[in-house]
Amino acid sequence: MKLSRRTVVKGGLAAAAQFMVGCSVTGFTESTRPLLGFKPVPFSAGTGPMPAISEDYEYEVVIPWGTPLQPDGPEYQYPPSAEDQALQVGIGHDGMAFFPTGVDEGMLAINHEYGRNSHILGKLTPTSLADVRTSQHAHGAGVVKIAKVNGSWQRVASDHARRFHGNSEATFSGPVAGTEWLKNGADNTPRGTVSNCSNGQTPWNTYLTCEENFNLYFGANGAFEPNPSQQRYGLKAQSWFGWYLFDSRFDLSNPEFENESNRFGWVVEIDPFDANQIPVKRTALGRLKHEGAAQTVGQDGRVVVYMGDDQRFEHIYKFVSSGNWKEMRSRGVSPLDEGVLYVARFDEGGSGEWLPLTIDNPKLKDKFSDQADILVNVRLAATELGATPMDRPEWTTVASNGDVYCTLTNNSERTTPNAANPQAPNPHGHIIRWRDSDNHIGTSFSWDIFLLSDDHYDEEHTFASPDGLWADPDGRLFVMTDGGQRDKHNNQLLVSDTNTGEIRRLLTGVAGCEVTGISATPDRRTLFVNVQHPGNGDPALSNFPHSPDQTTIPRDCTLALRRKDGGIVGS
Repeated sequence: MKLSRRTVVKGGLAAAAQFMVGCSVTGFTESTRPLLGFKPVPFSAGTGPMPAISEDYEYEVVIPWGTPLQPDGPEYQYPPSAEDQALQVGIGHDGMAFFPTGVDEGMLAINHEYGRNSHILGKLTPTSLADVRTSQHAHGAGVVKIAKVNGSWQRVASDHARRFHGNSEATFSGPVAGTEWLKNGADNTPRGTVSNCSNGQTPWNTYLTCEENFNLYFGANGAFEPNPSQQRYGLKAQSWFGWYLFDSRFDLSNPEFENESNRFGWVVEIDPFDANQIPVKRTALGRLKHEGAAQTVGQDGRVVVYMGDDQRFEHIYKFVSSGNWKEMRSRGVSPLDEGVLYVARFDEGGSGEWLPLTIDNPKLKDKFSDQADILVNVRLAATELGATPMDRPEWTTVASNGDVYCTLTNNSERTTPNAANPQAPNPHGHIIRWRDSDNHIGTSFSWDIFLLSDDHYDEEHTFASPDGLWADPDGRLFVMTDGGQRDKHNNQLLVSDTNTGEIRRLLTGVAGCEVTGISATPDRRTLFVNVQHPGNGDPALSNFPHSPDQTTIPRDCTLALRRKDGGIVGS
């Protein structure tokens, strides 16, 4: 347990004593063997238009925005057409997972979360349906095959490569499928996935892409008065992307599409090895602004999924399948369709409870009509149960020793601290850690604060706004940032030794970008990381990944990192 100076200052000695009790119950520390051997990137190197990486490492650029999915596909041109973009790598590279198909080759499933209209279209607002289609086809997710060719990672041909975007075919499963919550008057064919942020990977080798800020794609051309649920999910008359101006599906004032917004905010399962599979939205995992779906196999072979809801004062969730995942699949039942969804309450003293979001919960059965109602409006249900409002819970990751980590990116609006969110306001964020009872399937847990960003606010270890997260099998925690860093430093990738608390900076991104998405090859000799919205789309800030002396639009891309000596990444 790392007892923060601020924990003592803000909570007093009694709170500090409680924290120590929570630590002793949890028993996180397992080894003192140093895990970090690379030379960190100096703080002074992280402010330019190009990435900076540890001198022990090197990187290469893979699949920038607009790369054709197949070698004979349409080549990148700016601005893209809707037809070309549907056959190319999208924008807003975010969560991803590598599915090996052999030595140094595999399918890379990748999210395409976010791209400003000004970046995609060269204009602030779409002026036609064609503009909207281009934007829709730039977002979503995709599967592309990459392989090492002559020592360099490249996109290669594959029958499995495909794109998913705002107009792709989709389907629903679980308790909400087939209910009135998903039915429209005009068009009842489910289509599209948007705002795809973090991700998950199932034990049966499928990919989970997570719909986050779906509200930004909706708006209203006519009179619109949001109901309490729409208010809680941030649906408003005007939105950033302006799709509603020309596409009636996203017009909140159109009665023929009254439930279209209920079709977004889900975890979507994709088979990276079946080009004919229709993506499935797994409604048992709840509708929220999903920032990830980190999975593990718990007691009795049950699948457990940990998820953050990325908004100020929202919550942390977990889903536990009803039975052994292998047995469920042998019966033709998805382990993600049957089980219990819980929301977390973090108590003083380092203890916590998982609260069941089920219709037979006495606190919910009189306020919600059925289980589908709870799952569609899961934020409202979580509040009814007294779940702990958190400081923007984002990525989760499960370590090999059973610890679960979650990034709390920041919350400048917090005025009252609580045990799990001890700073008010919290402009720089922190990372929380817990361990569940009964090998992940229990309803109680013990927790601590792993890192407070402000406790590492010196030049060589500074970070703020932690976002992306991955725990490797050896005890390293990879942390990516998305937000204002000290002294206008670029966002970065850091590695922490969870046994000693040491932090080192492995990579800094480029001006205006977010560093996000992380996946490794099975041998952990290559680490894939994304540079999202370099320069915020402005070539005056950065034109990465192009040559610095070129004046051209920057392009989101994936970086393949490796140690120069061929060692394990992060070491």
